[in-house]
Amino acid sequence: MRGLNSLVRKRLFVVFLIAFLVFSALLGRLAYVQFFQGIWLTEKAKQLWNRDIPFEAKRGRILDRNGKKLAYNISSPSVIAIPAQIKDPAGTARKLSRILQAPEDEIYKLITKRSLKEWITPWGKKITEEKAKEIQGLRLPGIVVTEDSQRYYPFGTFAAHLLGFAGIDNQGLAGLELVYDQRLRGTKGYVSFSANARGEELPGGTDHFVPPRDGLDLMTTLDYSIQAILERELDQAVAQYQPENVLAIAMDPKTGEILGMSSRPTFNPGQFRTTNPLIYNRNLPIWKTYEPGSTFKIITLAAALEEKKVNLKEGFTDPGFISVSGVRLHCWKRGGHGHQSYLEVVENSCNPGFVNLGQRLGKEKLFSYIKKFGFGDKTGIDLNGEARGILFRESRVGPVELATTSFGQGVSVTPIQQVAAVAAAVNGGKLMEPQLAKAWIDPETGETIDTIKPKIKGKVISEENSKSIRYALESVVARGTGRKAFVDGYRIGGKTGTAQKVGPDGRYLQNNHIVSFIGFAPADDPRLVVYVAVDNPKGIQFGGVVAAPIVGDILHDSLRYLGVKKRTNQIPPETTPLTTPIVAVPDLLGQDVEKLRSSLYSFPLKVYGKGQIVIDQIPHPGQRVKKGTAIKIYLGDN
Repeated sequence: MRGLNSLVRKRLFVVFLIAFLVFSALLGRLAYVQFFQGIWLTEKAKQLWNRDIPFEAKRGRILDRNGKKLAYNISSPSVIAIPAQIKDPAGTARKLSRILQAPEDEIYKLITKRSLKEWITPWGKKITEEKAKEIQGLRLPGIVVTEDSQRYYPFGTFAAHLLGFAGIDNQGLAGLELVYDQRLRGTKGYVSFSANARGEELPGGTDHFVPPRDGLDLMTTLDYSIQAILERELDQAVAQYQPENVLAIAMDPKTGEILGMSSRPTFNPGQFRTTNPLIYNRNLPIWKTYEPGSTFKIITLAAALEEKKVNLKEGFTDPGFISVSGVRLHCWKRGGHGHQSYLEVVENSCNPGFVNLGQRLGKEKLFSYIKKFGFGDKTGIDLNGEARGILFRESRVGPVELATTSFGQGVSVTPIQQVAAVAAAVNGGKLMEPQLAKAWIDPETGETIDTIKPKIKGKVISEENSKSIRYALESVVARGTGRKAFVDGYRIGGKTGTAQKVGPDGRYLQNNHIVSFIGFAPADDPRLVVYVAVDNPKGIQFGGVVAAPIVGDILHDSLRYLGVKKRTNQIPPETTPLTTPIVAVPDLLGQDVEKLRSSLYSFPLKVYGKGQIVIDQIPHPGQRVKKGTAIKIYLGDN
């Protein structure tokens, strides 16, 4: 009997212990839920009876380096339906379809869906203020007009491939809009109201507004005026030469900042839906790859100078060709240039002379410099779609491949790679990473919250050799193949390029070239590097004839805009029967107009005003112009 009582007591103790542990666990869980999860659960409960109407944030503006607005948002409301609150779906659909000019049956399907809220897409997205006010005036139950905006590009096609475009849902889809989408987009806001399980608004409920947080403004490195000059010249080139395409890049060689970049054909970012995707998806300055031709000779020259394989004063004889492993490689000039210095080899863009430089360097050295200058890899510019280009594998480079690479044939590069490499050759030897983003700005305060600093990728040649390259390339413009890029007083240096295009079968096309010119100025202190390439221009296909004058015009107008002073120590231009000499304008101020008309001045006169005495003239006295330029004279009595 005593043993039985002892067993019962043990069992009761075990039951009590289990009950105590279970109760403690429940009490602990209750305390955890109450004290640690209480706020979170309360919010979750609120969400069950709350409904949110979103308010889009304003996408950050895109600005040029001087604050000019290149892309920004304008108000464009959108319509949302809350199906549970719509009392008369048929009547509501009829009224909305009339205002939105949309199919009534499609509107009806949207507003009768079993969902908490439904966008009236696409007819109710980004509507006009007039339509929004008309819908609000109807006071339709369950229909809400929410604040929205759409992207606006005030200058149409201006810098289209750089800016890119944003979609209907405020998302970046191309260009800078895509690359910097997260910082430009901002954070959505919303209005929250209480509703029952069916989505009907609860009487006496409270509304809660969380304002949207607008995106940051992006200040770019672009200069509106220089970009406008570039685009003007490209449009003129298209009209004059009817090429397959044409492109241009302007960069500050000291910082890598892109001041202008454009190509043709182009598009309007605000109308991208009606544009051929092949146009807006191909940003030619960073995407297009082709044989560079003679502009690539700058790299061979830089490597030879840095490795002390050449002196610009030493001589070289060009018979018009050079034989390499049984293959005869010709100079562009039939019969050759004869005996010349290596400075003249550069001026004349003599292929055999550059083959000789490549042979002196050897394939290991030459290709090491090609890679140092950034070829074969992306430059790192902050745009999507950049190509790498194509180089020979060193293991497959024989004497002929080494020779052709020396003058820019058999390799494939992008325009942006060429600009970055030439900038390094003339800026003192620093390879800069091209960049388009300059700073991020708070849209409310206008304060700069982040600045993107220039990035040096490496040192490729010495300052001394960079100076020699600048002199040699200035000589190309003054006395060589780049003569048509010459601008009096601005000390322009540069190099022409004329490259055959390769067809689908791997063979070179006949009478189908990409002609180019890369120039910089001033030669003593470069402020700009400008590259222009024209694909298959109609008529004469030489870089020195087609692309060089375009670069000269861009540099002339851009340097004037930047306030760069003219130099007096410019290499004097070589005068030939085919070139017009540059002369100083005579001082005509104060002279009698009748005596001027009977004088032997070689300048034609355009006379304005009444009187006998010249009181003003354009161009001004002493200004240097091409011989034969007309002088405007203004007459008066004193």
